[in-house]
Amino acid sequence: MSRFYPHPIIAREGWPFIGGGLITSVLITLWAGWWSLPFWLFTVFALQFFRDPARTAPQDADAVLSPVDGRIVVVERAPDPYRQVESLKISVFMNVFNVHSQRSPIDGTVTAVEYTPGKFVNADLDKASTENERNAVLATTRSGREVTFVQVAGLVARRILCYTQAGETLRRGERYGFIRFGSRVDVYLPTDAQAMVAIGDKVSATETILARLPLTAPETAEVQPAVAETVAADIADYREQAEVTATETLPRAEVAQSDIEASAEKVRQAVEKEFGA
Repeated sequence: MSRFYPHPIIAREGWPFIGGGLITSVLITLWAGWWSLPFWLFTVFALQFFRDPARTAPQDADAVLSPVDGRIVVVERAPDPYRQVESLKISVFMNVFNVHSQRSPIDGTVTAVEYTPGKFVNADLDKASTENERNAVLATTRSGREVTFVQVAGLVARRILCYTQAGETLRRGERYGFIRFGSRVDVYLPTDAQAMVAIGDKVSATETILARLPLTAPETAEVQPAVAETVAADIADYREQAEVTATETLPRAEVAQSDIEASAEKVRQAVEKEFGA
């Protein structure tokens, strides 16, 4: 399938189902009349399930778009299981009446695609993220921010399709996968991302902005470890100096350990105030 898959109104994945249902419905209608009604209902269901309408993507540089239609079921801080870092997790649940085409939430480059076999519990449940069959796309935005979006199979869904691979570039709104029938997509963002949706919100693929992600990572993420090390070193130095001074000026028995600890705490608070730790 072409990377730049056009939007043909009806997804290609549905053509065999719709075509087969239509032919069967016509034949049974000619042979058995109204007994063909269930087959016509299946054909109509398949037609609406595999619809794949074109969408207009917001062009805000910091916008992370919804990869699918559906309902927000998770907005929380959680570990990204693929990058092993703390993240902002936003999950979108799709029922059988939603569009099931998956589209890229960002402009960026795919760094890895990881498939994990699993169960098929209800995709509306939190444990679906870790127990169900799933396929993760790890990507990096043009400005270098890391984003992970995961296709998760559901209770009825038995097939995850992904059409991208490591090294390819994705444009926001570009179609990259499909899930049949009913599922969810988890999006993991850096912790400085600001969610623009809440649990219960209905979202549309490509058109809804899930979150705002700054183009560059905050400097504090790199400064804080250095400040912590500086505070620890200063406390250790002061404690050593205090013990030496006290030993030289007073008998050891008269030096109260609590006084040393109190002085060290004052130094720590002063350093934290200075560096904003």
